[in-house]
Amino acid sequence: MPRETPEFSRPVTLARIGPEGRQEVLEASAEERAALARRFGILSIESLRADLVLRPEPDGAVRADGRLEAAVTQSCVVTLEPVAQRVEEPVALRFLPSGQEPDEGPEEIDEIETEGGVADLGEAIAEQLALALDPYPRAPGATLPGEATDASANPFAALAALRRKN
Repeated sequence: MPRETPEFSRPVTLARIGPEGRQEVLEASAEERAALARRFGILSIESLRADLVLRPEPDGAVRADGRLEAAVTQSCVVTLEPVAQRVEEPVALRFLPSGQEPDEGPEEIDEIETEGGVADLGEAIAEQLALALDPYPRAPGATLPGEATDASANPFAALAALRRKN
């Protein structure tokens, strides 16, 4: 089955990145942002941009360092009201040449395998955005039933009150 093209695709051939490296600015179009919002199950993505510096490494991999910035709107998990969120995250990735396996260590930089020596920078940035989204967005003041809304509902507040009586 052929692989579908990602919603935000920016392919780069690793071999074409010279020894001096290069800068890439990725900005998603309105159509790409709408498609990514559907994929992530959020209300909208108002902006998505990444500024990256690509540098080749001796083993044939390419390191990408930079910054991801986005403005998104998600639904509040309590009220379903729209909740605006600003995402600003550093990006550090290694794109591996075909056939090279990623290292599996917690200290390691995120490594992404490529097919045919082509890295899809857009898809990598989309995945970084998905990881940066708030998994439980809340509108200001939104609380779940039975959830404490003031300090006096804190279980330790009752203990403090008993201590003061003694």
